[in-house]
Amino acid sequence: MAYWDNGFKIFSANSPIKTVADFKGLKMRVQSSKVLEAQMRALGSSPQVMPFSEVYQGLQTGVVDGTENPPSNMYTQKMFEVQKFGNISRHGYLGYAVIVNKKFWDELPADVRSGLEKAMTEATAYNNEIAKKDNDEALAAMKASGKTDFYTPTDAERAALCKAMEPVYEEMQSRIGKDLIAAIRQEAGSIVEGKK
Repeated sequence: MAYWDNGFKIFSANSPIKTVADFKGLKMRVQSSKVLEAQMRALGSSPQVMPFSEVYQGLQTGVVDGTENPPSNMYTQKMFEVQKFGNISRHGYLGYAVIVNKKFWDELPADVRSGLEKAMTEATAYNNEIAKKDNDEALAAMKASGKTDFYTPTDAERAALCKAMEPVYEEMQSRIGKDLIAAIRQEAGSIVEGKK
């Protein structure tokens, strides 16, 4: 029915992660995803699949060196307390699909579906507004804490990060679809270039 934002992800680690070379050899926690595992391998890191509930302890004990999360997750889960460095890379998006059973949906009266669609449109706009606010406030609070040194990559560093990820697009075409990947890249390029 809709996609709800959680925000764009940033990297964190206990060593500086300003350039692609800085990721080499790091054990980076990812959620279970072939795409995210390929992403970390493309950066020269070792992907470590770990349940979200175990990430803080994994970072604290050195089982993993770093992770990727939207700022709101990094803040609410206190990961910034055990990560010395952050890179405001905005390299990936975390969102949630709001779904409903098709058979159930199709059996609803048209007026009920119409009302639910309107409510979903309003709820989606509200959620996305809150997600942006939460991420902005979380990043500001983590910076203010002084526990994590956040770095904003230069345009050249962002371009190098994108270039390092190129093999992931190729590798995932058979899983995701070449046309879908092309459409996403076109949309993302429009946003990055300020056309949206």
